[in-house]
Amino acid sequence: MKKAVELLVDKGEMLPLMEEFYTIQGEGYHKGTAAYFIRIGGCDVGCHWCDVKESWNADLHPPTETFKIVENAKKYSDTIVVTGGEPLMWDMTILTDQLKEKGLQVHIETSGAYKLTGTWDWICLSPKKMKLPTEEVYDNANELKVIVYNKDDFRFAEEQASKVNKDCILYLQPEWSKRDKVVPEIVDYVMENPKWKISLQTHKYLNIP
Repeated sequence: MKKAVELLVDKGEMLPLMEEFYTIQGEGYHKGTAAYFIRIGGCDVGCHWCDVKESWNADLHPPTETFKIVENAKKYSDTIVVTGGEPLMWDMTILTDQLKEKGLQVHIETSGAYKLTGTWDWICLSPKKMKLPTEEVYDNANELKVIVYNKDDFRFAEEQASKVNKDCILYLQPEWSKRDKVVPEIVDYVMENPKWKISLQTHKYLNIP
């Protein structure tokens, strides 16, 4: 039975679902938009400041039939955000095909460290130093969102900005626990380098998921 389930997960017919919830997108280009979030378990990128470390171990999250995830999602919103963990650890083709068949807008939030699978209306690339994105994700990203934890992250942000496509929107976002320190630095940086925009985790200010 376990082997059969593993095969279905490998194909994307089942996915390790951590949680799903309807809320307001708090970050980046689509902030303020009502969206249904599908959080997929599993991540080996290992950001020390990650606020969903419970997502890292995919074995803790039950493999769920993809069509059931889709049937549930379509009840809530026309905008679906697939996040993690790192969703691209799994094949997203079946999930996105079924969501698109329902006429839904499908977004992903990813570190870009794995092969790009699935059909997306919006790709939010949030690269991490520990495991860099693939060339394909750089080429297809709609927005680049770099988390600023310390001053070196500005250097990293510029390095990443040089790799994305010319239409990609550039965001700097303060790491939540360091926001009081880094927000003034980000404000100064964006004023000096106006190709960048500021992204804030507005859902945390609104006290919603």
